Amino acid sequence: MTTNMLTHDPLIIVNFKTYSEATGKKAVDLARKIAEIGIKTGVKVGVAPQFCDLVQVVAQVDVPVFAQHVDPSAPGAFTGHVSAESVKAAGATGTLLNHSERTIKLSDIQKAVLRSRELGLLTVVCAGEVESAAAVSLLKPDMVAIEPPELIGTGRAVSKEKPDIITNSVRRIREVNPTVKILCGAGITTGEDIYTALKLGAEGFLIASGVAKASDPARVMSDLCEAANRFAERSK
Repeated sequence: MTTNMLTHDPLIIVNFKTYSEATGKKAVDLARKIAEIGIKTGVKVGVAPQFCDLVQVVAQVDVPVFAQHVDPSAPGAFTGHVSAESVKAAGATGTLLNHSERTIKLSDIQKAVLRSRELGLLTVVCAGEVESAAAVSLLKPDMVAIEPPELIGTGRAVSKEKPDIITNSVRRIREVNPTVKILCGAGITTGEDIYTALKLGAEGFLIASGVAKASDPARVMSDLCEAANRFAERSK
């Protein structure tokens, strides 16, 4: 799968965070289920496991793998930091940046985006509100993910609870960057949530607990992907 396909086709990325349900061997098992659903439905999918699980997921599952963060610094004396080079060497496709649980300064986002681009890593920059989404879009990442932090992990979907933040973010992002791919997340757990968000202008999704902590992740992932396909069919 080429990176061009990831940035131009609908995409669902599942963030494993540090959930016990998605750690170690369970990370590989979950990634495999997600990859199988992606193949079955034809929807582009990706996963974002913990750093220690990157190599084994890349080695054992044919799915685009994103790191959950990289630091903006070049290789050197930075104990405890995560270099983009190490993520690239692990075989990752890209990285998340500025998630609400791992926020960084705008200047560091810019450095990390540039560093990642030099290495051929895709960047997904998260933003919690309309103007911050527009601001990070000016940095020309590959994707921007709109995620109101107060809805993350609640099961209350942004597409239902705060639809205006999606439509307004899409409008403001397009004013400053006409090509960046726009994802959304926070509370999305059902196909109906996906369908509604797509109607509001989203082009992809960053999802975590709705899949990773589900009692039947494959069933939930199937529901999400099938909703994306229904929207695509009705939009033709």
